[in-house]
Amino acid sequence: MLFSSQPPDIGCYDIAFESTLGADLVVFEPEGIVHTVSMTQETPRIIDLRSDTVTKPTAAMRETMARAEVGDDVLGDDPTVKALESQTAELLGKEAAVFVPSGTMANQLAIRSHTEPGDEIFVEANAHLYYYEGGAPAALSGVMCRCINGQRGIFSGADVEAALRPADPHFPRTRLVCLENTHNRGGGKIWSIGQIQEVAASARKHGLQLHLDGARLWNASVAAGIPERDYASYFDSVSVCFSKGLGAPVGSALAGPKPLIDRARRFRKMFGGGMRQSGIIAAGALYALANHRARLAEDHVNAKALASGLAVVSGLETAPAEVETNMVRFHVRTMPAQQLVDRLRAQGVLVLAVGPDAIRAVTSLMVSAEDIRTAVAIIAQALG
Repeated sequence: MLFSSQPPDIGCYDIAFESTLGADLVVFEPEGIVHTVSMTQETPRIIDLRSDTVTKPTAAMRETMARAEVGDDVLGDDPTVKALESQTAELLGKEAAVFVPSGTMANQLAIRSHTEPGDEIFVEANAHLYYYEGGAPAALSGVMCRCINGQRGIFSGADVEAALRPADPHFPRTRLVCLENTHNRGGGKIWSIGQIQEVAASARKHGLQLHLDGARLWNASVAAGIPERDYASYFDSVSVCFSKGLGAPVGSALAGPKPLIDRARRFRKMFGGGMRQSGIIAAGALYALANHRARLAEDHVNAKALASGLAVVSGLETAPAEVETNMVRFHVRTMPAQQLVDRLRAQGVLVLAVGPDAIRAVTSLMVSAEDIRTAVAIIAQALG
């Protein structure tokens, strides 16, 4: 028997598979409804397109982790964590970085470090740090989120100007503007340098700080051919994730000026993010930085191939031209999205419903070009 649990980052389903042959899957819906989906006897392997967070460490990464030199990171004694923080700061062109358990913590440390309770931050209406982080800006930092409606996550300097309010005791003080690159709910959309420059100019004119949620900045950099430090140069703080497309098992980092990162370390302890011999997992992130960044281009090629394949499947609508990195969104016209998700799960293809008629698929190092061809065929068969 197989069971599902609800992942915290996107509010859908997660599955732990014991076997791919003749198994049953018990699905727990968010509303508490339980139903069983049978896996077919012939399924050779699971093709997991739910997220790039499902990646598992490679054998070489595991070996590197096993041999990592460690110490007590809370006491500042873990050499592998120090090496990761130093390399991350260097890649992003910042003075310092701090290693944390998750991208959510990295973003929330940035917010807390830039603001005081009662302040206001500007975020895009579908930004991860607003949409998927459990109300943390309010709970942990006591700040208000003023949402800007963007196009696939992108907004303009004029949008920032329009959202600003006069200095007045009636209004909260606006302190921070947050961008997300690539944008998760925007389907892996990349911010161009020109778009960032425009928003940054408006923010600076009004004395506002800037934070970049760069959980998938590695993807943006590879796809656009722009070094991460060039993207990061417009921001006072940048968060990056090692456990998505890069394939490390755990961890993110927040980078910025040393005084800001020193302040963030205090809040990391306060939020419960201080880790001890965390060099074991930091070693996986270091390996990923050295070996898995360039190969993200393969994921982008596979995502474009998936979108192109789905574009000719009757009953689906997708826009291959909008696929810029490793995410594909498509719409189902013949049945509810979740019904198709369940059918595909029974055939060994895992995707996520992100709306009544919308599905998201994400490529990663766990998915090959052959897997993409197989997935397209299975999806077409399930709709037929």
